[in-house]
Amino acid sequence: MVKLSINGLLVEVPEGTTILDAAKKLNFRIPVLCHHDDLCVAGNCRVCVVEQLGGKALLAACATPVAEGMQILTNSLKVRTARKHVIELLLSEHNADCTKCYKNGNCELQDLSNEFSVGDHILLDLIKHKDYTIDRFSPSIQKDDSKCIRCQRCVRTCEQLQGVNALCVAFKGAEQKISTFYNHSMAEVICTNCGQCINRCPTGALVERTYLDEVWDAILDPEKHVVVQTAPAVRVGLGEDLGLVPGERVTGKMVAALKRLGFDAVLDTDFTADLTIMEEGTELLTRLKKALVDKDKNVALPMTTSCSPGWVKFIEHTFPEFLPNVSTCKSPQQMFGALAKTYYAQTRELDPKKIVTVSIMPCTAKKYEADRPEMRSSGFKDVDYVITTRELARMVRQAGIDFTLLKEDKFDKLMGKSTGAGVIFGATGGVMEAALRTAYEIITGREVPFENLNIMPVRGFEGIRQASVKIEGCLEDWKFLEGVELKCAVAHGLSNARELMQAVKDGKINVHFIEIMACPGGCLGGGGQPIPTNQEIREKRAAAIYSEDMNLPLRKSHENPEVQLLYREFLGEPLGHKSHELLHTHYKERERF
Repeated sequence: MVKLSINGLLVEVPEGTTILDAAKKLNFRIPVLCHHDDLCVAGNCRVCVVEQLGGKALLAACATPVAEGMQILTNSLKVRTARKHVIELLLSEHNADCTKCYKNGNCELQDLSNEFSVGDHILLDLIKHKDYTIDRFSPSIQKDDSKCIRCQRCVRTCEQLQGVNALCVAFKGAEQKISTFYNHSMAEVICTNCGQCINRCPTGALVERTYLDEVWDAILDPEKHVVVQTAPAVRVGLGEDLGLVPGERVTGKMVAALKRLGFDAVLDTDFTADLTIMEEGTELLTRLKKALVDKDKNVALPMTTSCSPGWVKFIEHTFPEFLPNVSTCKSPQQMFGALAKTYYAQTRELDPKKIVTVSIMPCTAKKYEADRPEMRSSGFKDVDYVITTRELARMVRQAGIDFTLLKEDKFDKLMGKSTGAGVIFGATGGVMEAALRTAYEIITGREVPFENLNIMPVRGFEGIRQASVKIEGCLEDWKFLEGVELKCAVAHGLSNARELMQAVKDGKINVHFIEIMACPGGCLGGGGQPIPTNQEIREKRAAAIYSEDMNLPLRKSHENPEVQLLYREFLGEPLGHKSHELLHTHYKERERF
């Protein structure tokens, strides 16, 4: 342990602790810009400087470990002057069109400028000679160089947290900029559209592409029937942007808000999450049967999930040899879109040309996924518009709705019913857990042998997790699985996905089924969730998801009565002809640059 004083107060912290974290123990807040709890130490921006008595230079609190006997001042005249000058320098080349900026009101640079009263007497003018570009080519992410402060959070996120390397630092000194490789647009490089860079950008340099005006236009068009679906992670994140604490479940209030906004039908992506388990589980069992009974050596095992569009694009670029291993199932979002313009339209006697499908997602990559040419099996664009959790909060505020006072409401019928298995799709390990609940019961006729259906080995926030379930007492059709130890692996965050797939490629990990989510924590930590998102908040959201699962009367996907009705009246059976036509697809290898 190391003893030091901060602003005259003594504190004892473990060796290696930074001055920033030591100050937090005494409830002293030191401002930061380049620092983020999810990322490695940088010390680039120098907003966090502090003074050490007896020292010559100011120290970057986020990057300097404590030492025995240190005497630190976090608010001396020297410190305040330095911080103010750093902020002035950042503002001098920042396009400060705050009133028009998408991040206005949630911008860390703006907050610091207000805090240090910089705006009243800034000495430096905006540097106009620089060439700035705004990249709007991606359907998911907009990059505006004029608002970039070169803190490099996005680079560290893309390189270290996600292992993608779509962004890099180019040039030096005054010419330094955050670029893409070969200066391609965000739509052309390996970018997986995960949006984690957006969640960590302190300004408006990286934001999601927004389609709010198009959604409002559809809602207000009397000729359109607008159907909205909401992903499981939205209900445990939305409240954070509307006055509630992290981890508060707002399912009923969310539904009420959507109805007040004017959507014609408020339905649930959890319904198609349950449907995904039926299709994906059947696909996995079919592959296992071919491998174990038919001895087909060409069966692509392990099978990986396909729910996360960021993961799908990552594997297309990085591990194309494993594309046959990816489940052919579309994501729940896209299954919903295909069914909305076929099954829903047919049942409700609506012209599919007049149906507009809107998705509320925790994920910016869903915007990209909806634009993929493979996602038009209904004969139309299956999902017309995707908006994030943050954008839904913006719509609620635009409509003048006091979210906290709303009375809870329920999803509409037909594609609005779901089980706890569908809800837990929002957390890392959730798809795996939902699949095991159903697959084990189909094979054995008994519930999965874990207390209260909670399969704890696949839960948690460890980057890569492995679990196995021994199958015993099989029903007649599944005798070939008697005694088989079904081995599974789970990874979240694309750097962990890379490590897991490389281990599979090298023969170091041998499993049957893999779940991968592109974002840390799974969808609940998605790039479209409220900002800030950190480990503490992700854990609270996960607890809320599992709480909702525990409180639902049905917790296994195959028990969903609306899914059963869908198969009886429309699809026929899992992996049948109609299911293949509407609910399955294939992906392609992509160049890496």
